[in-house]
Amino acid sequence: MFPKLSPFMKNMALWLVIGLSMILLFNIFNQSQPVEKELIFSDFIAQVERGEVVEVTLKGSDIRGQLTDGTRFRTYAAEDPELVPALRKQGVRIAAKPVEQNPWYNVLLSWLPMLLFIGVWIFFMRQMQGGGAKALSFGKARARLLTEKDNRITFADVAGVEEAKEELEEIIDFLKDPQKFQKLGGRIPKGVLLMGPPGTGKTLLARAIAGEASVPFFSISGSDFVEMFVGVGASRVRDLFEQGKKHAPCIIFMDEIDAVGRHRGAGLGGGHDEREQTLNALLVEMDGFESNEGVILIAATNRPDVLDPALLRPGRFDRQVIVMRPDIRGREEILRVHVKKIPMSADVELGVLARGTPGFSGADLANLVNEAALLAARMDKTFVEMKDFESAKDKVLMGVERKSLVLTEEERRATAYHEAGHALVAKLIPGTDPIHKVTIIPRGRALGLTQQLPIDEKHNYHREFLMDNIAILMGGRVAEELVLEQISTGAGNDLERATEVARKMVCEWGMSEKMGPLTYGKKEEMIFLGREIAQHQDYSEQTAQEIDQEVRRFVMDAYKRAGELVKSQIAVLHALAAALLEREVLEGREIDVIVTGALA
Repeated sequence: MFPKLSPFMKNMALWLVIGLSMILLFNIFNQSQPVEKELIFSDFIAQVERGEVVEVTLKGSDIRGQLTDGTRFRTYAAEDPELVPALRKQGVRIAAKPVEQNPWYNVLLSWLPMLLFIGVWIFFMRQMQGGGAKALSFGKARARLLTEKDNRITFADVAGVEEAKEELEEIIDFLKDPQKFQKLGGRIPKGVLLMGPPGTGKTLLARAIAGEASVPFFSISGSDFVEMFVGVGASRVRDLFEQGKKHAPCIIFMDEIDAVGRHRGAGLGGGHDEREQTLNALLVEMDGFESNEGVILIAATNRPDVLDPALLRPGRFDRQVIVMRPDIRGREEILRVHVKKIPMSADVELGVLARGTPGFSGADLANLVNEAALLAARMDKTFVEMKDFESAKDKVLMGVERKSLVLTEEERRATAYHEAGHALVAKLIPGTDPIHKVTIIPRGRALGLTQQLPIDEKHNYHREFLMDNIAILMGGRVAEELVLEQISTGAGNDLERATEVARKMVCEWGMSEKMGPLTYGKKEEMIFLGREIAQHQDYSEQTAQEIDQEVRRFVMDAYKRAGELVKSQIAVLHALAAALLEREVLEGREIDVIVTGALA
């Protein structure tokens, strides 16, 4: 038996073999060159005159040739016009070659193929030794196996998605105690699809499953299957499930499955498209002739609408778990999870923060807590205070303060009246969302902002509420027109949003009496691109004109209503604008005091 060599000794032996090979090849190349005798030019001339030179090769000042006894010689000469006539007189054969620009050219040309061969050989040897034959493992799945030693999270670290946790806890119970379900004839689900907007915690749920389940957990991304080589994706799918069968019962988590699970027949490659071959292999492995008992596939996507129907049927993804944005209670629970690691002062009210962050996902709330901690650390505080959370929320919602942007007094006055118009109309219309803050400090791309926060979560909007919102959006333009007697580009975003809401009311939500309860326009979506690229007009030109008239009527009615409200309380508008010019930022309760005082 030979002793086992260490990696260092193996590398030393490899380089020793390479060095000996290079020396051997160098000697072979040197031996192929004929031996030449150096001659002094005067001796060369004497031998020419005696007729002892048979042939010469002239290359600039370099002269090479052969004597009558077969000896090869070499000499050097300066410009000598009598040399060639003397050689011709003695009958010497004369050959001439051009002078090479680089003397190393021949050496490089002769060694280049050998150097390339050695470099490629070293590359493959290193791949075979140190990389586990990576150069020949394109078809192997790149799934990461999580073990008990990995830093795992549990369902205690996941909040705000209680329904999804219940669905997934049942699968974990099945893996831990299958007899509990099998005694009643139940079978383990083959696949679970987590669907929801970005940042709602789909991947976090999968990591929690890995922490809760005492079974092997493979993690892979949908993009890991697609390579530049044909057939690699399908091969990796087969290899992934082979690994799963060896470790059954186990869980395979595939993040962003829409990378390989899109509708078939939508790509430019037809049925032989590489992505479709990968999807076909996935469909067969999930529910084909061979059973995969004990292998559960959990996938996550935020685009379930582009997935192939064959992938979504029962027997493949038996359960589709929707992970939506959290409500106010869920947001408070998520905030409690994220603030565990930061020291907080006693004035922090997580319930107030949860109410002030409608529409925030779990990732948004985590970012909010992190921004608050960074702001407190920047000011050398030992605790994170409520005002740090408020500042972080304003930064996330409205953008960073642009302190370097200097506005003229005329622009500040126009911005103040514009934002005061929004606030006034919102206060005068009953049933609208309360005003949280009004500012004329430039944030993000806006010169000023009026922020409203709802008291309760809204999932359904009635017609009057939408018309009220359009009127609030028109309040800024109306205030500029009435007080400053001119209009500016500051209302551009307001007009765009108002027009969009009005068009949806007419074309999508059937809220127009004239157009009736119908929808107009069919969205065309390219599944391969995964996005809407056009809206098909499935109505006549006359109907299109009527739609435009109704959209215009909705917006103009709201514009007139906002104008009447502002005219009726012009003194309140001036008071709000003056307060904004003085303080730059007004809280909701401060606006209430100003409006109440001006009305009194």
